[in-house]
Amino acid sequence: MPELLVDYITSLDGYGSADGWPGFWGVEGPEYLAWLGDQPEADYTVLIGANTYRVMSGLADEGEPGTEGLTGLSKVVFSSSLSEPLSWPNTRLVSGDPVEAVREMKARGGTSMRTLGSLTLCRSLLEAGLVDRFRVAVFPVITGKTGRDRIYDGYPDVALEMVSSRTFDGRLQLLEYVPRVLAGPPGTAKPD
Repeated sequence: MPELLVDYITSLDGYGSADGWPGFWGVEGPEYLAWLGDQPEADYTVLIGANTYRVMSGLADEGEPGTEGLTGLSKVVFSSSLSEPLSWPNTRLVSGDPVEAVREMKARGGTSMRTLGSLTLCRSLLEAGLVDRFRVAVFPVITGKTGRDRIYDGYPDVALEMVSSRTFDGRLQLLEYVPRVLAGPPGTAKPD
């Protein structure tokens, strides 16, 4: 069965972006950019929501570092507000329920998938039990005053089993986990 990887970049305080900060908070470094350039999971289909599509296709059009390789990747955007034809190459539009669409994609076999941004999409896929691996690139900044898009707000309780970790450029952490959605904090589940 294909794997589904939720893939985030975040500030240390859990924000996905921040007002006034450049892409990757300006601290991406050559090792991290080289890793991105090597296209980890290049054969995976990238799953995104409409907002992420608008932002990332615009950044790719502007030549933002780290976005060059995204244009050639196979992408699926889930949206009821976008319409075809989409301007970003190799992008397919799905207007139906993303959870059901991903469940069907996994059941059919074939290509593994990973997300890009798309906080609401990722949360619903995790809640539905469809996520096999959770990867977070933690950038060494705190954006308390300017941070936007708190990544984990509204998430269920989730236990994470670490399967990999790596440091880039002596400061950026890449952490990979297998997630398990919990009914609540340990010891609070009611017996059947």
